[in-house]
Amino acid sequence: MSTAVVNKEKPSRRSGAKIMASLIALLGSLLIIIVLAVINGSIGFVCAMGVTVSGAVGIAKVLGEDIALSYGWIVGMAIGFGVLRGILRYFEQYSNHYIAFKLLAVLRDKVFGALRVLCPAKLENKQKGSIIAMITSDIETLEVFYAHTISPICIAVLVSLGVVLFTGFVSSWYIALVALVGYIFTGIIVPAVSSGRLKESGVRYRAEFASFSAFFLDSIKGIKDIVLNNAGKEREKEVNEKSDELLSETKKMKREITEASSAIELTVSVFILITLAVGIILVRSDVLSVGRMIIGVVAVFSSFGPVIAVGALPGNLTQTFASGDRVLNLLEEKPAVEEINGGRNFDYDNLKVKDLSFSYDGSAEVLRDIKMHAEKGEIVGIIGESGCGKSTFLKLLLRFWEKDGGDIDYNGTDVDKINTESLLSNVTMVSQSTYLFEETVEDNLRIAKADATDDEIENACRMASVHDFIKTLPDGYKTMVTALGDNLSAGEKQRLGLARAFLRGSSLILLDEPTSNVDSINEGIILDALRKQKNKKSIILVSHRESTMAIADRVYKVENGIMTEVR
Repeated sequence: MSTAVVNKEKPSRRSGAKIMASLIALLGSLLIIIVLAVINGSIGFVCAMGVTVSGAVGIAKVLGEDIALSYGWIVGMAIGFGVLRGILRYFEQYSNHYIAFKLLAVLRDKVFGALRVLCPAKLENKQKGSIIAMITSDIETLEVFYAHTISPICIAVLVSLGVVLFTGFVSSWYIALVALVGYIFTGIIVPAVSSGRLKESGVRYRAEFASFSAFFLDSIKGIKDIVLNNAGKEREKEVNEKSDELLSETKKMKREITEASSAIELTVSVFILITLAVGIILVRSDVLSVGRMIIGVVAVFSSFGPVIAVGALPGNLTQTFASGDRVLNLLEEKPAVEEINGGRNFDYDNLKVKDLSFSYDGSAEVLRDIKMHAEKGEIVGIIGESGCGKSTFLKLLLRFWEKDGGDIDYNGTDVDKINTESLLSNVTMVSQSTYLFEETVEDNLRIAKADATDDEIENACRMASVHDFIKTLPDGYKTMVTALGDNLSAGEKQRLGLARAFLRGSSLILLDEPTSNVDSINEGIILDALRKQKNKKSIILVSHRESTMAIADRVYKVENGIMTEVR
């Protein structure tokens, strides 16, 4: 069993602006499509305003305002603006959603890539439910940012500046100034005041959601044991309690979002009234004609849509920032070890370990002054009590962790100087719990070698003494493995894991408690399969069972972090 380690270091929380900047940076070459979406959206909204403003221009002409355009032209402009608005709106939405869905795929690929690099060392301490929530809910939440945040902000800025200039030149700079102040309050000040509360609420909600997901996933995975122990009612009660906690956080967040939206609507209403009042005062003071006042006021009235959309963003951004922060933390998390690409390649012949020491995060040493060696053609056994560091030792051989000191030499070259790809090609590890995907038996085996022929797969299964069993299945190698592999026994799954290792073709196979979960019959089958292959490979066999060591040529015992050769 591996020794658990808890990483207490928490990444500092980013500001909303930093999260937005980092998420935009992920766009890469897709940024040009964002620009097109903003252009389409800005011109499109101006066209939407153009329909209303055209009506105001017509009214101003009726009131005697000196306007060069004929009524036919004014009506034609209104119709043209309406048609163009529809076309541009379509392209804006198409661009936004193309980016959103493209980025969702890219982000999932980046997250999976990050998980691959972090695995297995750092993933041992991460809740699987939290990771699933990140890959599904968190990344999907980011669609809101890419499709409904970036463009609205840019459109609001461009449209607002355009309306201010239009109103100032066509109507009055006083009305333009009121409009500018209204935009600032609606789109910046009010959202900024409410965003602090909303951000904390969003963080609490995401944390509670991740916790619930992890607990629910755990309950599903362990449903059989829950039923067998008659713990269904107790577990259901716990699920309901956690569901209620999540619901409570959801209600708090929704209430705060509603309050923020109400504040935005109130602000807009106040500034619309102020704009109208200023327009009336200017008309009564003979500073402005009625016609031009109507054009300016109507332009301002119809222009608040983009800033209202921006003002409402904190409600969405609370979740977006929380989700974005979690995704960015994962993408930026440093692996326990960096992959080596500029090192040496090798073909395994022997392994020598000298003066090896290791500790987790500088804590008490798990292993110290370890010495051992393995040659091709022999089985080396490592025995010890659970938690003594046996599994940790195997992971160090694969460089899942950085050793504190000493040497792990393959063919005379230290593991820190060997290319990661070459290391993983020569050394394969079979854990005590073989995971089977919900695919066919054949597909599960091809994980070890994607381009393996049918003959290679069958030969590997014969070597692992599992071929005859597979042939008894309804569809042989095409038989589907049910979720979690529950239609197979522990021994059968272990033998399939062993077949994977043989199919991989690695010269050194590391076996971590391969018989711990099987009966004596399956243990005998597995050990016999290993014995038959020892002349072609090196096998390092870790177990706490004395009986498993019967096939070993040499045996080491681990006790209190020290390894001693006992046979």
